[in-house]
Amino acid sequence: MRLIGLTGGIASGKSLVSRQLQGLGAVVIDADRIARDVVQPDRPGWKMIVGEFGRSFIDSDGGLDRKALGRLVFNDSRELERLNRITHPLILAEIEKLLQIYRSGHEKVVVLDAPLLFETGLDKFVDEVWVVMVDHQTQVKRLMERDRLMEQDAKHRIRLQIPLEEKASRADRVIDNRGLPEETERQVQLALSGR
Repeated sequence: MRLIGLTGGIASGKSLVSRQLQGLGAVVIDADRIARDVVQPDRPGWKMIVGEFGRSFIDSDGGLDRKALGRLVFNDSRELERLNRITHPLILAEIEKLLQIYRSGHEKVVVLDAPLLFETGLDKFVDEVWVVMVDHQTQVKRLMERDRLMEQDAKHRIRLQIPLEEKASRADRVIDNRGLPEETERQVQLALSGR
């Protein structure tokens, strides 16, 4: 089994590349989806977050008020660290379970789609690391549009992650996502074929 670690910065286009890889037959483990699943109501992550941060972060449906929690943790690195101490072990445990299943199966290519691949040390468990790259200006613009953020808020969230240039310097493959999706897909096809 070939295990590819796919990462990038927020709003760099990692999800596009992930979908393209899936379309080419790869199995994708989506760390963001797992992160949402482990904090669903009445799951251990939800209970720990409510215990740590309080019931004011529960929305009207009983789930986490992700926007309110995001405002708290993205404006205070200590609060973000508190949240990560709860969620990261739960996310890593789910990823490990899935990897065991896929290793015992007949999957040829498995992609670990993880925005915090380097930050959580998951890069040490994959065969190769792919980084999806865009320039800073494009990243800020896309993040502002996607999450309806003011420019300073978008830049602040980007600064909370390892800079894209540093991630790219640690990558086995860099996918340039500044152009059209078709151009990105050509790079993905070449990288998947080993060229």
